[in-house]
Amino acid sequence: MGETYESAGVSIAAGEEAVERIKDDVRSTFRPEVVGDIGGFGGLFRFDPRGYRDPVLVSTTDGVGTKALVAAATGRYDTIGLDLVAMCVDDLVCQGAEPLFFLDYISVGALDPDRIKDIVAGVAEGCRQAGCALIGGEMAEHPGVMEPGEFDLVGFAVGVVDRDRILSADRVEVGDLLVALPSPGLRSNGYSLARRLYFDVAGRSLDDRAWDDPHAPTVADELLRPSVIYAPAVRAMERHVEVHAVAHITGGGLPGNLNRALPGRADAVIDPSTWTWPHVFTELQRIGDVSTDEMRRVFNLGVGMVAVVPERRAAKAIDELRSHGQRAWVIGEVVSGSGQVLFAD
Repeated sequence: MGETYESAGVSIAAGEEAVERIKDDVRSTFRPEVVGDIGGFGGLFRFDPRGYRDPVLVSTTDGVGTKALVAAATGRYDTIGLDLVAMCVDDLVCQGAEPLFFLDYISVGALDPDRIKDIVAGVAEGCRQAGCALIGGEMAEHPGVMEPGEFDLVGFAVGVVDRDRILSADRVEVGDLLVALPSPGLRSNGYSLARRLYFDVAGRSLDDRAWDDPHAPTVADELLRPSVIYAPAVRAMERHVEVHAVAHITGGGLPGNLNRALPGRADAVIDPSTWTWPHVFTELQRIGDVSTDEMRRVFNLGVGMVAVVPERRAAKAIDELRSHGQRAWVIGEVVSGSGQVLFAD
């Protein structure tokens, strides 16, 4: 028998089996606007513009970074897809957009239908939470480029917003308040440093406690803590409250993300005393003797999203967020400046 695609490391049969296993999860995310079914060359979405005056489509793309390595090391793939959706749809709402649909791309060294099923189940759960449809995706085997146990995960989201409701730094005014939404863990950011600190510096295993407390989660559980999806609550707030800008706090922390929601004539002044870092961050800082400035530059430190709202609307914004399941509080204000994020230590 001659050479085959499978002998080169690519299994067509495994790919077909994986597609069959994910169909129910994908269909569970469909909105009424989805046309057709899984399996076409492209996802079809019948956008109805009648609910908008001047609709503008917004698109985002992201991955999960080296959090994927933790999932691979533990063999736990059922939440990493949710993280992927969070990274994309929570960028969309920073423009004021409603997430409409999502696509994923999974590359692997060797295709394992069970692993693909778990990953896509997480993507589907994220889409259900965000209210968007998973209308397409791609699986690709890359033998020789990736080892059999390796994978990477990328997502693409599309949303819509009326042109006159697009959020931007231009709307922000001196005197606005900064309303924070909490993140209980790392989300999908700062994992290269977190992994170095836990595994190389502290010498801990995935099964060790994440900090010195018999009730603490394991390192694996803490590092695989699923991301919060803020999009539905933030969208609800935007419908009922005047919002000037929103910042998704990902890689770069507050200084590297909130500055994107500021005009060049204003600074954001944050009061660090208004919240306590989740324990994982204090432990990472302790392990590596990491400076507070570096911690702020790398991690979200317990703040996953910040809304910039007029002072008179801050209480209403907090009430709206809480009514949709998101705790919120004021962490600072906008003052005259030059587009910087400052900490009032």
